[in-house]
Amino acid sequence: MDKFVLSVLVKNKAGVLSRVSGLFSRRGYNIDSLTVCETSNPDQSRMTIVLSGDEYILGQIQKQLAKLEEVICIKKFDSETSVQREMALIKVRAEEGNRGTIIELCDIYKARIVDVGVESLIIEITGSETKIESLLRLLENYGIYEYVKTGLTAMERGTSVL
Repeated sequence: MDKFVLSVLVKNKAGVLSRVSGLFSRRGYNIDSLTVCETSNPDQSRMTIVLSGDEYILGQIQKQLAKLEEVICIKKFDSETSVQREMALIKVRAEEGNRGTIIELCDIYKARIVDVGVESLIIEITGSETKIESLLRLLENYGIYEYVKTGLTAMERGTSVL
């Protein structure tokens, strides 16, 4: 199955998120990732939806989204023509003996340490899903207490806007 990234501009009204997510669940489709925020126009919000499927499923979802009254615009993003990023916060065990090594890993991955505890560090990393997963694999050796990811957000390159 392929992964698709859709950017959907919607009216910023109560219940829109519920209607969009309900559209997926009623048809048995899964949302891999969903981020939503208000745009510079407070009457509009932008949703970045990541889904898995084939071209037929993608077409069906786009058609169903277009039928919703609150949907203003839908655009599919390709990785070549857009910038796509995720952010993660990772709480890792950091004792005196391994703290320096973890800090060096953060430097290599251009991650930031945003909290220091007696026995833990919280690391913030922004980048591709592959970059974040790579750092997570390396930090597993030290003991990850927990982590959270934002989900993908994307913007088309160049001067065009949604």
